[in-house]
Amino acid sequence: MSIEIRSLGKRFGNFVALQDINLDIPGGELVALLGPSGCGKTTLLRIIAGMESADTGQVLFAGEEATHLHARERNVGFVFQHYALFRHMSVFENVAFGLRVKARKLRPAESEIRRRVDALLKLVQLDWLADRYPSQLSGGQRQRIALARALAVEPKVLLLDEPFGALDTKVRKELRRWLRRLHDEMHISSVFVTHDQEEALEVADRVVVMNHGRIEQIGSPDEVYSNPASPFVYQFLGNVNVFHSRLHGAWADVERSVPERATASEAMAFVRPHDIEIEHRPVSGSLQATVQEVHAIGPLVRVELAHGSELIEVELTRDRAAALTLAKGQQVWLKPRQIKVFAAPSGSLEEGGSGI
Repeated sequence: MSIEIRSLGKRFGNFVALQDINLDIPGGELVALLGPSGCGKTTLLRIIAGMESADTGQVLFAGEEATHLHARERNVGFVFQHYALFRHMSVFENVAFGLRVKARKLRPAESEIRRRVDALLKLVQLDWLADRYPSQLSGGQRQRIALARALAVEPKVLLLDEPFGALDTKVRKELRRWLRRLHDEMHISSVFVTHDQEEALEVADRVVVMNHGRIEQIGSPDEVYSNPASPFVYQFLGNVNVFHSRLHGAWADVERSVPERATASEAMAFVRPHDIEIEHRPVSGSLQATVQEVHAIGPLVRVELAHGSELIEVELTRDRAAALTLAKGQQVWLKPRQIKVFAAPSGSLEEGGSGI
């Protein structure tokens, strides 16, 4: 089922949570709402669910007005960060709960409830835990049971609020891959909230990047990462070096790509650490710098360099770092492979520094 958001706005007292949000989610798509805390992503999710009401704008499901429908009338499944399982109920009864509380005329027969719950527990690969209680499960197992419970009522839309936020890193990675496979099997329209950039880029069909109650960019994971629409998106999605006019003027490549109507002194250049080459000799468009620190981190080597008072970060493969034989205090030259330039916001040139 498709979801359409039209000119949505929401305030909490003097705080503007959402401003003129417009978003189309086709049926069967898995969309991530990504942004820092307080950007409005959970408020938007709760308005879609009917748990919160908008001050202005519309919510439409499959082209039909749903703005003022109660949550129970929207046929939406909701998965919370902290599971919200009933501690006194078994795994089976937790999953069956939404079916058992339906109005009598809508409630399936007991045999159908058992069939549906058994099928869902097999789907989430936890049918062998049907008789256990939440306290006897791991965090990852509890979250899968919470997802099965949300799916039991056969919702047209699945909404997930930081579904893996309470789990450790290893379990999060396992579950997000599992969620992607599950979505590919079921093709239910799904929206999940996260502040984890890697999670959004790995799991979602499209990413909606939000900031201060507005949408900064909508696109595929590759689009938002490779072609950020604003300085905020560039800095939020992964590490980045930010060069102001006094630095990036040394790079001829940057000078040629200054935005229209902006002079070099008004522009800011953004370069990701893995998009900078380190050379032992000056090359065309290179910038001299001094090695400050060299850190081996897993398969990568992170190099911190200084250009005057500015700190620059570069990421190299271990093979490339070994070939360069870098040492603290060494003079090298930096050459960017890919740069994105934006007009500098008013007052930003005085801030200085790298955006790492």
